Amino acid sequence: MSSFVLRGAVFADDSVADVLVADGRIVEIGNNLQGDEVIDCTGLRLLPGFVDLHTHLREPGFEASETVLTGSQSAALGGYTAVHAMANTNPVADNAAVVEMVRNLGARAGYVEVFPIGAVTKGLEGAQMAELGLMNQSQAQVKVFSDDGKCVSDALVMKRALEYVKSFDGVIAQHAQEPKLTDGSQMNDSELSAVLGLKGWPAVAEESIIARDVLLAEHTGARLHICHLSTAGSVEVIRWAKSRGINVTAEVTPHHLMLTEQLVSEYNPLYKVNPPLRKQSDVLALREALIDGTIDIIATDHAPHAAELKDCEFSAAAFGMVGLETAAAVAQNVLIESGRSNWQRFAEVMSHNPARIGRDENQGEAIAVGAVANLTLIDAEAVRTIAAQTASKSSNNPYQGLQLKGKVVHTIYRGQFTVRNSELQKVVSA
Repeated sequence: MSSFVLRGAVFADDSVADVLVADGRIVEIGNNLQGDEVIDCTGLRLLPGFVDLHTHLREPGFEASETVLTGSQSAALGGYTAVHAMANTNPVADNAAVVEMVRNLGARAGYVEVFPIGAVTKGLEGAQMAELGLMNQSQAQVKVFSDDGKCVSDALVMKRALEYVKSFDGVIAQHAQEPKLTDGSQMNDSELSAVLGLKGWPAVAEESIIARDVLLAEHTGARLHICHLSTAGSVEVIRWAKSRGINVTAEVTPHHLMLTEQLVSEYNPLYKVNPPLRKQSDVLALREALIDGTIDIIATDHAPHAAELKDCEFSAAAFGMVGLETAAAVAQNVLIESGRSNWQRFAEVMSHNPARIGRDENQGEAIAVGAVANLTLIDAEAVRTIAAQTASKSSNNPYQGLQLKGKVVHTIYRGQFTVRNSELQKVVSA
């Protein structure tokens, strides 16, 4: 493999240097470096490749909405070098055969590293624990388990799952939603839901499960991760749990950091999502928690859907939004353009922390000599108008038509350009 130099890139700490990449690794950092090719990166922000702990790639079973290939391409365009694929496929990823298939599909695609997430319960039915140990011992080496899309609502099942994954340093990623409080719910429970005549989704449905599960995590000593926080109350529960030393981490999605329930006023199914968009006060609380470290990461919950599942009346539409190609711009808006944080925190929530939680080897590493060259370069000054659809097969993009600052210029996965000058590249797959 030929070598190349990233000339004059700006690091997260605002220092400027050249980076020499050869044989898939960073071999030198300095000034006036030489390689087979020199790429001008003046003014571009150099960051570790992004890692998404919460992606729906839909394959197997729902290829009309997304495939591992198209989802991987969308991820690369968004600056990602690794994604964790949720288990709610058909068949469900609740056994070694399915997770190994997803892992192999990711390797053949070659755009990002695809880490399969295993289901906590068989068939996502919430009753019988899935083959957690066998999935961990398989070639996929699964470390993260989730029934996302459904809550592990049975406390005994959740306790046993936490105890089981502790033995191999796994983590349970909980979709916090008490089903008895949300049956038939369509949007945030508020005055607006009453006006619109849509059944409300109360904040307590999320907060009560989180409160229960952090206590179970404390009891078992296991690692717990909470998916897609959406309320100010959830933030306070996580903050309390961390003050007690409970081994819990939490994520927030880009859409919960930027969008509010007011967008549902026109009954546009584009803005129907689980958990629902909340009030502006919740958005502000989530932003503050991301900045102060209560929330550990941004995770996209990229949820593509075929057109017929969204182009229908609101009550019949599927929940979910795509987000891989816009997450970095939203993160920049929240952390950098607000003046509230910095690029080092950006790297933590988009790269370092999700890789640490997922125990992802060679991902989210500091940019240093010897590290695998999983890198992203952003033009932080570029302003772009968001298209409805690019690499993803789905167009349920809640940001379409908006102008956002920040554009991924290059994505480098294992020393190979998957995106160059903001265009997808042909790659040599593993």
